[in-house]
Amino acid sequence: MIVEERLVTYINSLDSGNTPLLEEIEAEAKKNYVPVIRKEMQSFLKSMLALKRPERILEVGTAVGFSALLMEEYNPVPCRITTIENYEKRIPIAQANFKRAGKEKEITLIPGDATEVLKTLEDPYDFLFMDAAKGQYINFLPDILRLMKPGALLVSDNVLQEGDIIESHYAVTRRNRTIHKRMREYLYELTHNDSLTTSVLPIGDGVTISIKK
Repeated sequence: MIVEERLVTYINSLDSGNTPLLEEIEAEAKKNYVPVIRKEMQSFLKSMLALKRPERILEVGTAVGFSALLMEEYNPVPCRITTIENYEKRIPIAQANFKRAGKEKEITLIPGDATEVLKTLEDPYDFLFMDAAKGQYINFLPDILRLMKPGALLVSDNVLQEGDIIESHYAVTRRNRTIHKRMREYLYELTHNDSLTTSVLPIGDGVTISIKK
C-alpha cells in the first residue's frame, strides 16, 4: 500500500460504481483471483478518457477483459480497442466477456506475446494502457513509442510495486530484483525521454501518465 489505507478506503467510498455487467465481471475476476485494476485506477482511467476522448485505444494486458470493457463503456466517443493477452487460459474468458457485452466489433483481442505482437502493429493510437507483465514494460517501450500519435496519452499501471520501487536493489527479495531493476529503468526512460512529458502518481499501485510531444 503506497497511500495510507484509510485514505484509499475513503476515496473509494466516493466512487459511483460501474455498469451492472462490469460490476459482475469484476466480482467474478476477484472470486477467481484474477487481478483487475483497482477502484481508484478505474476512476483515473475514466477521467483520462473523458479528457482525451480517444478514437483508437491500445491495451497491453487483457486479463479477462474488464479494463477494455471499462474503457469502451466510459469513453465519451465511439472507439476501437485493440488488446493483447499472452495467458492462454484468460483469452477465452475475455472473448466471452466481450460477447456478453456485445462489444466483439469494438474490441479486438490479439493473442500472443506483446513483445512480438506490438511489432506487427502499424497504425498509430491516441490512447495506450499498459497493464501487463511489469518486468516487460521496458521491452515494450520502443514499439509503444512508435505507435503513439503526437499528443497520444500512455497510461502505465502498477509502476511503484507496493512501494518497493524506492528500496535498494538488495532490500528487494531476490525473485523480484529483475522486475525492480527493469521498472526503475522504465520509469527513468519515461521521465527522461525527450519525446514524452511524464508524471508519476501514487494512485493505486502507482501510475504514470505520459504524453507524446
